[in-house]
Amino acid sequence: MRLKRNKGAKPKNTTNTTIVTEVDSLLSYLFKTYSDKSKTTVKSWLSHRQVAINGNPETAFDAPLAPGDRVLINFEKGFKVFKNNRIKIVYEDEFLIVANKGYGLLSVSSDRIKEKTAYHILSDYLKEDNPSAKLFVIHRLDRDTSGLIMFAKSEEIQFKLQHSWNEMVLDRRYVAVISGHIDPAEGEISSYLAENSVHHVYSTSDKENGQFALTKYKTLQKNSRLSLVEVQLATGRKNQIRVHMSESGHPIAGDKRYGSKENPLGRLSLHAFRLRFVHPITRQDMLFETPIPPQFVKVTR
Repeated sequence: MRLKRNKGAKPKNTTNTTIVTEVDSLLSYLFKTYSDKSKTTVKSWLSHRQVAINGNPETAFDAPLAPGDRVLINFEKGFKVFKNNRIKIVYEDEFLIVANKGYGLLSVSSDRIKEKTAYHILSDYLKEDNPSAKLFVIHRLDRDTSGLIMFAKSEEIQFKLQHSWNEMVLDRRYVAVISGHIDPAEGEISSYLAENSVHHVYSTSDKENGQFALTKYKTLQKNSRLSLVEVQLATGRKNQIRVHMSESGHPIAGDKRYGSKENPLGRLSLHAFRLRFVHPITRQDMLFETPIPPQFVKVTR
């Protein structure tokens, strides 16, 4: 795929993100961080909803800040408020969107479902402000997997991330509720994964037809029947975690497709809780985390 580019052209940077290093209040932090700006200008950012903390627009001058918080300024216009009970935006700039997808929501359309998808919901949100705006898929989560997912606002950003995935995506972690107790409690699972004609992914010894997959895991807690495990993807193959857990003899709870007979939560018990990557334009180290779903913790006590 070849992209058309204007020689010497650079994307216009209309936003800036900074990382809080110590406890502070928002206005105080903005005055110190943007000391080259007048206090009137900084205050106008707040009144015009041009400031967001961890992806959420904020207008209160005394909003508390903690180390690790991300403060985003849109120098041109105020942030829109996005509300949807199935997906939440956790970060947005002019180049990409990071969102927390609920379980039961497709990432992109299928043969049967075209509109009720994460992609469609976020596309509509962008088009409210700019009818010609487009959204581009970077990676996907299974319909019944919840958690962090990322989309690009241009084909160039999509291309940069997808074609430098292993260099730019630094860490992807999940939590899962699995049947029984995996032994050892911490380790790695590797195999070559292939997909058959009915889209079922499985491990194979045939290196020619399979793709290498490596999954790292560690047990966080367990009870007599179930375990809560943290899973880190060293590779990002389709259904990788589901296949590896199933073939270890400890399928993910609620994963009937891959052999689970337990379904304590009435859903696939898999959640993408951490996403860390290099921003394709600013080159900043971007780290996002969501809390472990409380029901995952409760059911494995």
